[in-house]
Amino acid sequence: MRFIDKNVNPKQLSPLNLAFIGDCIYEILVRETLVTDANRPVNDLHKESVKYVSAKAQTVAFEKIKDTLTEDELAVFKRGRNAKVGHSPKSASESEYHCATGVEALFGYLYLNNESERIKYLFEIICSKSNNL
Repeated sequence: MRFIDKNVNPKQLSPLNLAFIGDCIYEILVRETLVTDANRPVNDLHKESVKYVSAKAQTVAFEKIKDTLTEDELAVFKRGRNAKVGHSPKSASESEYHCATGVEALFGYLYLNNESERIKYLFEIICSKSNNL
């Protein structure tokens, strides 16, 4: 489901543009999962969500879904992973940060391509192979 009725070809966007929107999509999936699992204080929700949207956590998430990605999805991930971000990560290694950018680019691509069922499927794999989410 898209919120804006404006067509865009995600294949024509830079990987960092895809990661920009994908970061939000991934975070909303995490937040919605946490909110629907339990009614708890917002501060607790925030602390819990940070565990899943970090570069380290997104690197772990990629390991869970990498074998289920299509050729096109893997190509989008690699474009995001290989993009020059222009700054150094603070709380992760360079490779984790680049991997997380690839994951965000993938989710951004799928979102802009109106592939909400595929997003749900990949996120379910991430959650099903996780002890906490």
